[in-house]
Amino acid sequence: MATQLKRFGTNPAATEAALVAAARLGGEAAIRALIQANNQRLFRVARAVLRNDAEAEDVVQETYVRAFTHLPGFEGKAAFSTWITRIALNEALGRRRRQRPMVDIDMLEESREAGGAQLVPFPGAELPASPETETGRRQIKALLEELVDGLPQDFRMVFVLREVEELSTEETAAFLSIKPETVKTRLHRARKLIRTGIEERLSPAFADIFPFDGARCVNMADQVVARLR
Repeated sequence: MATQLKRFGTNPAATEAALVAAARLGGEAAIRALIQANNQRLFRVARAVLRNDAEAEDVVQETYVRAFTHLPGFEGKAAFSTWITRIALNEALGRRRRQRPMVDIDMLEESREAGGAQLVPFPGAELPASPETETGRRQIKALLEELVDGLPQDFRMVFVLREVEELSTEETAAFLSIKPETVKTRLHRARKLIRTGIEERLSPAFADIFPFDGARCVNMADQVVARLR
């Protein structure tokens, strides 16, 4: 992809505009570059709505087909990435509506905590990639994905866009057609629900951390008795 992008410049907005212009003319390299640049975000958005990898992949594929088929009608008032993300979101929501009715979650009680709840920090990329580390990462990833999947949909959408895709509050509000204040409220609630879920899953193990038993315990007793003698 890097080689493809060099043909169109290095400024992100200019690069995207150049790729779109080339894609309008049927340029395969430009189409592939646009797909690669947007794959992750579109999948995450669709996955947040549908909570199913296969369904999300179908949505992403359908989104690209619709977008590139209707590319001549793209006026460029918003960024291509914004335009195509909205297509993916609408496609995912439409598919979900056809599957089962939407659930209203706006009545959940808002936390009274003054500050935003923060997530438990997770291991970063700088940790050594030992088998134990990789196993731990997979377990943490699975836990976090399960907890995100368990969020009410409105909270889940905001969480994925803000925390996973790292969009701004204003961008998220524009994507979801809600007020920035609503984004902040839902993100706060989502964080609190995830933090609570993490605490509930991990708290039973708290009693087992920093063990000092078995041979260590016996050895300590031996050393103390020896010194007392």
